[in-house]
Amino acid sequence: MSLPHAILTALVEKPSSGLELTRRFDRSIGYFWSATHQQIYRELGKLEADGLIRALPGQQPARGQKKSYEVLPAGRAELARWTSAAHDPKPLRDTMLLRLRAAAVVGTAGVETDLRRHLELHERQLAEYEEIEERDFPPGRDSAEDRLRHLVLRAGIDLETFWTQWLRHALAEFAELPGDERT
Repeated sequence: MSLPHAILTALVEKPSSGLELTRRFDRSIGYFWSATHQQIYRELGKLEADGLIRALPGQQPARGQKKSYEVLPAGRAELARWTSAAHDPKPLRDTMLLRLRAAAVVGTAGVETDLRRHLELHERQLAEYEEIEERDFPPGRDSAEDRLRHLVLRAGIDLETFWTQWLRHALAEFAELPGDERT
């Protein structure tokens, strides 16, 4: 149920077309909640049918022109209701952890190489988040909106820091396995 709320959030921040939303998801929300172009368009149709958003007045597009949307009061109310409701944390589901569990019983062939690849990917993501932090959150940006957005980014930085540390630890463990167990 969170995709409609992600779209409502993005539209409250700035009325946008479906294409603009897709681009914004790629640059921000998509770091922690991804959606395809088709999912966004499908959800825009549902949100509009439910009376939570509308196409901007005076911009009824001709064929091939983009339609921009804004959030209606009912959409803001739904977003506020959802934001204030209690939500339980989701359990971690990670393929690498499951693969390591399976490797304990069938052998570790290929796993060490993929651990190294995962480490490289997480290091790259961490560097990207740190660049965003440096660029978008200089000292003194401390409005409530900036602080909450920075808090979301810090979650990404902290998660990537966790994964890079854990992957280094996992690779150190692999280095200590007897040679016949690493093939």
